[in-house]
Amino acid sequence: SLKAEAAVHDKKPEPPAEQEPPSFWQASLSVAAAFFGVQNRKNRERDFTQGRASQFIVLGIVFTLLFIGSLVVVVRLLLADAGL
Repeated sequence: SLKAEAAVHDKKPEPPAEQEPPSFWQASLSVAAAFFGVQNRKNRERDFTQGRASQFIVLGIVFTLLFIGSLVVVVRLLLADAGL
């Protein structure tokens, strides 16, 4: 009984099954969520364990450029509307 109980406690946890890296859309949603600060723990852990850093870096740069571009467009529209 003691040996069986010790064997149960000595078992090492199974490594997680080999999973595919996040798809383009999953990575895009993760970057968007992180961009706004609403990323959940499950997705963040998936991204750090199965994701490729280069994919997230490129998507982060693209999202940043899109954000800056949208700000420029909004400011230009507001200035044009104000007659400046």
